[in-house]
Amino acid sequence: MTVLCKFCGVVVGMLFTPVLGAHFHAICGEHELVVGLSPLRVIQGDAPPRVRELVLGWAARHHRELLRAWQACGARCRPQPIAPLV
Repeated sequence: MTVLCKFCGVVVGMLFTPVLGAHFHAICGEHELVVGLSPLRVIQGDAPPRVRELVLGWAARHHRELLRAWQACGARCRPQPIAPLV
């Protein structure tokens, strides 16, 4: 899995698996969320509400970059890192 970003104890990564469509993984401790990009929503996993809010807020701000990262992974290219929450 390619790491795209780290913030507030969350590691955001992407692994191209077309079965789920465009998505990314957000891991925080023992919790993992799989977040779909179209539409932006949690499609699998569980995490504390604050972590979900942080991840979905970050993803909304960086939606275009996440879609470009998905395309890069699909083309077997390394995606660009994405800025963390500030």
